[in-house]
Order: sequence, then structure tokens, then C-alpha cells
Amino acid sequence: MSSSQVIIDIDNLTRVYDVGAEQVTAVKDVTMQVPPGQFIALVGRSGAGKPSLRNRRAGLDKPTSGTILFEGEDLAAMGEKELTNIRRHKVGFVFQAFGLLPLLSAFENVELPLRISGYGVREREERTREALGIVGLLPRANHRPYELSGGEQQRVAIARAIVTRPPLILADEPTGELDSTNAQSIFGLFREMVETHGITVVAATHDSTLLAMADQVNEMRDGSIVGHLVGDDLQSRLEDIQASRYRDAPSKSAGVGGAESEASEADQPEAAEPEPADEVGGEDESPGQDEDYVNRFRRPTDK
Repeated sequence: MSSSQVIIDIDNLTRVYDVGAEQVTAVKDVTMQVPPGQFIALVGRSGAGKPSLRNRRAGLDKPTSGTILFEGEDLAAMGEKELTNIRRHKVGFVFQAFGLLPLLSAFENVELPLRISGYGVREREERTREALGIVGLLPRANHRPYELSGGEQQRVAIARAIVTRPPLILADEPTGELDSTNAQSIFGLFREMVETHGITVVAATHDSTLLAMADQVNEMRDGSIVGHLVGDDLQSRLEDIQASRYRDAPSKSAGVGGAESEASEADQPEAAEPEPADEVGGEDESPGQDEDYVNRFRRPTDK
């Protein structure tokens, strides 16, 4: 697939940070393409480099080496004005913490990016109502965040991300604060936006429900992409994971990637020390990420 046929084209991307006298490689030799109108999931344990890669895709940081093209244009060669234009009009962001302004209504939160970008009153109202309609929250437009459930708040955040009608949504653990019912609803909304509105969604997640709805799944480990599944291969692997969960059913409690051991607490290994965040000064990823699930996702031939 040529660069003209994809939204983002990443080639041998590497990002190294200087930490005192040491160097930390957050992203290492990543090559991937993001085609239009697809739902792409990125999985990997904490410290794998997912936020670092997200920041490169959005033009929030420049790579140490390699290239990243956005709609055929090199992000590293752009000035701040061009990058700001992309972030305002071409990319929408959805985060685990909803990031809504508490004193503004749902309507005002969604409208805010349009105000910042200088849209007129009539167009702001039209686009805001459209975005709230897409996420099913137009009847709640005048409610403030504290009057909304967690799932509703995340829907407002998604409406805010799509109100400028960007071709790309970058979502970072978008259901980390939600229960399974609301998570399923949010994933279904992403799927609908892809199919109905042609928006491309790239989401970092550890929820198997999202992976089942994705068009492709990429696994990230130690800053590199080490697994890529699409189509029949993806469905076959997800079916294998589901089958393994049923085989493990007799145990006390089964998680996303399989059952917990019935051994006593004393028999359990000591917990590993927590890994550092992906970036210097960057945000931590959500706790409780399921490494066992990632291992099951990995093919036997993966290294």
C-alpha cells in the first residue's frame, strides 16, 4: 500500500531520550501503516512504548530517526503552525481520564475545539449537535460532567474528538475507567464510527472485546511492533484465546487471558517491581494490564 493510500505511514521510526548519562529507547525501528476507515488496536504491557508511538503519530514529538508521514507529508519537516493545524483538524484524541471541563455542559465541552479554531456560531452549533447525536447524547447536552455517568462522560469526550470531523481518532485506554457494559458500548460506538462515518480509529487497549471488534491488532513490546494480525488470522487467534478460557473455567477466577491459579497466596511468586513510564515526563499507562493475555495473543513463532 503506497503512502498516498494511507493516513499514517511510519518507516523505521525510533525515539531515544537522554536520561542523565543514559539513553532510553522508547520506540525502536517501528514500521506500520494506518489505512483509512479501519479500527486498529495496539496492545502491549506497560512500558512497551504505546504512548510514545501515539505522540509521534500525532506530531506531538519528533523522532530520533526514521520517518512518519501524515497523509503523505513528513511530520518532522513541518513547522509548529502546520502541526497545530493537524492536531486541531485532522486528529481527535480520546484518553482514559475523560478530560472534560467540570464547569461546562456537555454541549460546551464538545463545542470548545470549534471555538478555539474560530468557527462561527451557526457552524459550531450544527457540528456540536451532530457530534452529540452520533454518540447518542444530544438529550443530555445541557448536563455537566458530574451529572453524567462514566460511560456518558466518555461519549462526550468522543464527541469532542470527532466534532472537527477528523479522519483519525487516537484513543489511549479509552475504557480504562469504565465497567464492562460501558466498555462494550464504547467499543461498539468506535466500530460504528468506522463503518458509518469512515473514521479511522487507533486505540491502545488491553480489553479483549475491543480486539474482537478491530480490523487489525498490533502487539508492541520493548518499543517495537512484534506481532501483527488481520482478517482470518486475527479471528483464528481470538477464537483460540476464547477456547483456552473455557478450558480454564474450573479454576477460581478467570481473567482476560486465562484462569488464575488455585494455589494459596503463600505459593504465589513475589510481585515484580513496577516498570518505569514510557517517556520522560510522559503519562503512565493504566495499572492492571494483563501480560498473560498478551502472551496468549503472541504466536508461538514470535520472538
